[in-house]
Amino acid sequence: MFRQMQCFIAVVKNHSYTKAAEECHMSQSSLSQRIKELSEHLGVTLVQRKGRSFELTPAGEYFYQHSQVVLEQVTKLVDETQAIAQQTQETYTLHLGYLRKFGSREFLQAVSQFSHAYPQVRVQIHSDSYHELFSLIRADKIDLNFSDHRYEFSPDFENEFLTSADYMVVLADKVAATKTISIDTTDLVDLPCILIVGADEYASEQRYYRDVLGIQSPFQIAASFGEAQMLASAGQGYVVVNSRTASQIDPTINRVLKLVDHGRDLTQHYYAYWKKNNSGFYVETFAQILKDQFTEE
Repeated sequence: MFRQMQCFIAVVKNHSYTKAAEECHMSQSSLSQRIKELSEHLGVTLVQRKGRSFELTPAGEYFYQHSQVVLEQVTKLVDETQAIAQQTQETYTLHLGYLRKFGSREFLQAVSQFSHAYPQVRVQIHSDSYHELFSLIRADKIDLNFSDHRYEFSPDFENEFLTSADYMVVLADKVAATKTISIDTTDLVDLPCILIVGADEYASEQRYYRDVLGIQSPFQIAASFGEAQMLASAGQGYVVVNSRTASQIDPTINRVLKLVDHGRDLTQHYYAYWKKNNSGFYVETFAQILKDQFTEE
């Protein structure tokens, strides 16, 4: 029936038995026989002849629309089954990326669990900034990324939500009011915002902080997280972190406050995402294992 469906779809798509026969690499009489066998198997008339042309019956139109979906699913199943069989003979490499600012505990736990379950798969990990990771996955150099979500979702990608975290700021105790637990971006306009980025990331990070978080402070760059903390402790600026990474801050040196923008809560959302045309067993399996790390929290 699979081959009969292929022939039927080819006939409708080309609206020609002759062109469909060429596409299916068979004679026109053989093609017509396949369509006849399909109709008999279903017990309905799919195609009605009209002179030298034809038209679909309502049943034929329904079957055409839905059989394409079924055919795509079967084709994908066959391709993935053959790929897995091939990967048992050759080393398959799963290329993964994760946001370096997040930390690696859950991600590396997922890698460990995946590698234990699929020892035949080689895992290659790349840690980088949001924009660099996105560039790499668009260029097909990475199969799946674990990163924060910043802009509109692309229809070309599968996006699996993992976790959220509130934005926080690290700053010297003398800068903040004694009993406050949060601070607004409007209260920080005169204090530099310290970015821990390379020169190639500075422009994109600055746009994100301005356009999405609403930060209007001047910016300065720190080479490392340690340097950023020292600048903050000296009252020379503040560092944006989130409620997950704030545990790295020494509370005896700096304060950590919740960041809001004109009273609006600021939240960072994290996803695993991959190209839809690169979706497969190993990619989807790793995404689920990674999701489980956060579900179990």
